[in-house]
Amino acid sequence: MSAAAKPSVWRAFAQPAAWTMLFFGFASGLPFLLVAGTLAYWLKENGIELKNITMIASAGMLYALKFLWAPLLDHWQIPGFAHLGLRRGWLLFAQIGVIAGLVAMAALTPARLVPFVCATLAVALFAATLDIAVDAYRIEIAPLEAQGALVATYSLGYRIGLILSGALALILADHVAWSWVYLALATAMLLPIVANLLAPEPQVERARPTRWSDAMRRSIVEPFADFFRRYGWHLALVTLLFILLFKIPEQATIGGIMSPFYRDMGFSKTEIGTITKIYGIWIGIVGVFVGGAAVARWGIWRTFGVAIVLCGSSNLFYLWLIARPGNLLVLTAVISCENLTLGFLGPPTVAFLSSLVNRQHTATQYALLSSLVNLPGKILGFFAGGIVTATGYGMYFIITVLAVAPAAILFVYLSPRFRAIEQAVFAEKRD
Repeated sequence: MSAAAKPSVWRAFAQPAAWTMLFFGFASGLPFLLVAGTLAYWLKENGIELKNITMIASAGMLYALKFLWAPLLDHWQIPGFAHLGLRRGWLLFAQIGVIAGLVAMAALTPARLVPFVCATLAVALFAATLDIAVDAYRIEIAPLEAQGALVATYSLGYRIGLILSGALALILADHVAWSWVYLALATAMLLPIVANLLAPEPQVERARPTRWSDAMRRSIVEPFADFFRRYGWHLALVTLLFILLFKIPEQATIGGIMSPFYRDMGFSKTEIGTITKIYGIWIGIVGVFVGGAAVARWGIWRTFGVAIVLCGSSNLFYLWLIARPGNLLVLTAVISCENLTLGFLGPPTVAFLSSLVNRQHTATQYALLSSLVNLPGKILGFFAGGIVTATGYGMYFIITVLAVAPAAILFVYLSPRFRAIEQAVFAEKRD
């Protein structure tokens, strides 16, 4: 690709869709903690038993199951919302559902626990549906080379939503009742609704089945068959194996093992929260924008390879922290390296997964692929406590770094194939 033909970083970030995704990211991030971590504080203050708190605050597990109803978002328009188009109609439906669910939680309160739990589950269901719709909209509204910029602005909005529903919600709850906090955050969801009403609908031609049996085949069987038909069994299986492996180092360090690790290293909860949750979030945003700019400038595959190596290797910095326990400067340096590389990995990851999707089955295929990405690392994280007990923290982090080696080998194997696909896409754009 010649220098003149390379995509413009400025053009990628200046496109209207990039800033639409800022608001859609905010809409996706806002409800996440309101049915999980933030909700647990409200339940605790109402005297709910710990075992019930953890069960209720696990409503967010619905996010992991969103692929089950994702085919609906590809093949069925909601009556009363069809005039907005398939994607924006589902977006508005899910946005309204999240607002209604938050208002119901505020009105019911944990004092009426059973209907309150039902409202919580409804918020989680609509929020997961919103995630599906936002991902499908992002993939279809802009070309492949612009996806890195869209992921960056989406991530910024998402993290702003997390800050509002996490830190700001807790601060407000010290001064007003939790019901008012949830009502205020429900009101904040009106901004993404306005953005949705002003946004264009992606222009994608979709085949419309005429019979019920054809509709079922297209929505359930065809998304899987299409993937293997387009790539062939060998390339499809190797690609799926690569997807299962490359994020293990990241996922293995974002689970429950890290909080005990920081405490065992001698840091206070205030130090941990300030550096990992506030400072770390903003460093991650910087990484996301660097990754988005790299995708726009150098393409998906080259950026992806660099990001996998950097992110996988960053866990070695924890060995430095083990050697310098209680040192805030070392903790800050380690969190800076980790969050910067994690953020950098985000845009090429999403752009790569988006490139695998057939726009006839956008929502279904992306929901499935994104679920596969996180599965093995979460399994390793589930057993992290036992591994650390048997081997120590240092060996655990070394294992997570070694886990990137198979993914790196598969990356080298897949590289000529997917770079050829990427170059063909850019060549088509130039023509």
